[in-house]
Amino acid sequence: MKVKTKESNKLKNKMPKEWLKVAIIILNWNGWKDTIECLESVVRNTYSNYQVIVIDNGSTNASMEKIKEWAEGKQEVLTPEPSHLLYYLSHPPVKKPIPYIYYTREEAERGGNFELEEKATKEWQERRKTNSKELNPTSTWPLIFIQTGENLGFAGGNNVGVRYTIKKDEYDYILLLNNDTVINPNFLNELVEYYDDSTGICAPIIFKYNNTNKIWSSGGKYNIFLGTYANIATLIKEKQRETNFISGCCWLIKQKLFKKIGLLDDVYFLYSEDVDFCYRLKQVGYKLKIIPSSSIFHKISKTTGVDFTLMFYYFHRSKLMFIYKNYSGIKKFFYLNLNIAIRYLRIFEYFIKGKKPLSISIIKALREYKNV
Repeated sequence: MKVKTKESNKLKNKMPKEWLKVAIIILNWNGWKDTIECLESVVRNTYSNYQVIVIDNGSTNASMEKIKEWAEGKQEVLTPEPSHLLYYLSHPPVKKPIPYIYYTREEAERGGNFELEEKATKEWQERRKTNSKELNPTSTWPLIFIQTGENLGFAGGNNVGVRYTIKKDEYDYILLLNNDTVINPNFLNELVEYYDDSTGICAPIIFKYNNTNKIWSSGGKYNIFLGTYANIATLIKEKQRETNFISGCCWLIKQKLFKKIGLLDDVYFLYSEDVDFCYRLKQVGYKLKIIPSSSIFHKISKTTGVDFTLMFYYFHRSKLMFIYKNYSGIKKFFYLNLNIAIRYLRIFEYFIKGKKPLSISIIKALREYKNV
């Protein structure tokens, strides 16, 4: 579908040549307040052809029920405070109710219910034609809610949504978006505009939610020697910049690439799954691009209810697992043993400092990283 000529002059030169359909996948785990704020910002974005898919990763605090109530107009948007600089991105709330379709994991991975979705879509598109002074959601598609039934981790939870989109086979792009983010209205237009055949991932500049002038990530770098990775937080003067790692906080990917190189590797459960996917894309020649004209805001590490020692275990296990899985020969032998040696030093350090639980977490990681 071609862009309509009646679009505002402000956005005229920012519109993609075609409104290819984007599935926006948002993963929730016990974070319904953040997810609702994120959704409020997403459903007013200026891209014309997108559908929002919320995956609940087996939350233990009735998150999915709260998100349903929000869509029905029964749950207020509780964050942020009106004095917050980003309040305007999620307020005033869009008009409710917004239609949604709820699936279990099994139903979603079979592709959902075509007849039910078609009926809901037609009804929703008719409703949106009615004149109203209230702010309407910009998507012409109903929301899709999926309950996994258990915590599958970052990769496993997102993969449920990706499998749903692949089974339906009507999406051109997939956008993975953290639930603890809010977006600028034109961010998706910019990502689609700069996505070409050489691209694996397009991503925005990510600013800090509580310090909105500070960049959290403008790309990233993987250290092949130490098995470490970090976000870069520098300004970009050019229209786009290539990088060798992009945080999984926000990715735009052509759906066909998941078919080509596979889904996120859920063996990691937590940490390094984004590094692994970026590495696999780079290995087959795709570029990772940061688009500075696109921006979002990230609350950073908002996941609640996770035991720190467990996170520490996954942090170290995943780094070792990445090297063990992706390297071979002398390269694997050298880098893996270097990283193992570093972790033995950490075990000794934490034990001396009286942080025995952290030492135990690393020992467990060393025992189990080969479980790929």
